[in-house]
Amino acid sequence: MISNTIDMLKNELPLEQEALILSGDVKTGLVLVDLVNGFCTVGAGNLAPTQPDKQISEMVDESVRLARLFCDKKWPVFAFLDSHHPDIPEPPYPPHCIIGTDESKLVPELEWLENESNVTLRRKDCIDGVLGSIEKDGSNVFMDWVKTNQIKNILVVGICTDICVLDFVSSTLSVRNRGFLAPLEDVFVYSCGCATYDLPHHVARSIKGALAHPQELMHHIGLYMAKGRGAKVVSEVSVGASC
Repeated sequence: MISNTIDMLKNELPLEQEALILSGDVKTGLVLVDLVNGFCTVGAGNLAPTQPDKQISEMVDESVRLARLFCDKKWPVFAFLDSHHPDIPEPPYPPHCIIGTDESKLVPELEWLENESNVTLRRKDCIDGVLGSIEKDGSNVFMDWVKTNQIKNILVVGICTDICVLDFVSSTLSVRNRGFLAPLEDVFVYSCGCATYDLPHHVARSIKGALAHPQELMHHIGLYMAKGRGAKVVSEVSVGASC
């Protein structure tokens, strides 16, 4: 039944994707959204997968590939890390990614980013990455990163496609549209570099307060909504011959 629903949805809401060729001539920054254990590593916490998940594993692999590429070329990388204070709940979600725990750390495959000079790591305590970059003095780490590096394009990967990734993309495009993120022009979302969690209906109905969240369906919806907000959704990312 669910596969028929997904096929119908994709027919009614087709998602045309393009290919992105990276070039040293156009300054592009890579944004990694919440590639932390608490969302990506099996058994790592309340919101982590309970068993190996193909979509999440492929997302991590593609994120690692792109991170290596950007770091080899010393192109700018910005990594958001979801983290929360234990006394500040985030309903409707259960406690997760508490600051200082392994849940709030980068997945093992990306721990090496902490030692790269072209990488900016930012812990955030809200879904919206742009707002989560505001310091106590009113400065904004993410906006400063865009302006300092004179970034024209942003390539986004991470988890969850329909929640944190979508909220980040939507808020970034909104800020760009209001002229606060010059010289930013385009936001690209890499579909194979994004993933979301799977909570089928038959499981959700046994958990008080839980909402069903079929993975493939919500992944498609997240990408579709991002494109509707003005992002460019891409299915391939490669490097031009001139780089």
